[in-house]
Amino acid sequence: MKRSKRKALPKNKLGRLLEKLEHLKASVRAKVEHPFHVIKNLFRHRKTRYRGLAENTAQLFTLFGFANLVPAGRRFTITESRRAS
Repeated sequence: MKRSKRKALPKNKLGRLLEKLEHLKASVRAKVEHPFHVIKNLFRHRKTRYRGLAENTAQLFTLFGFANLVPAGRRFTITESRRAS
């Protein structure tokens, strides 16, 4: 929903329910779009290669697997840096 329509929602029970629905949709969208952001910006996968469906699928599966490891690696480096030396 656009911001202007969201701000114009009524302040009654229906408006609060619609606001909660929009918040849930936005949270799902943020969780789904993050791996694509990692693949595009961190791994620089922006152009489509035309080398066959099997190779393209394998490359994307690999990149999404690596994208799942990126947050885990960030968590690991944070806990490692907090240890006393």
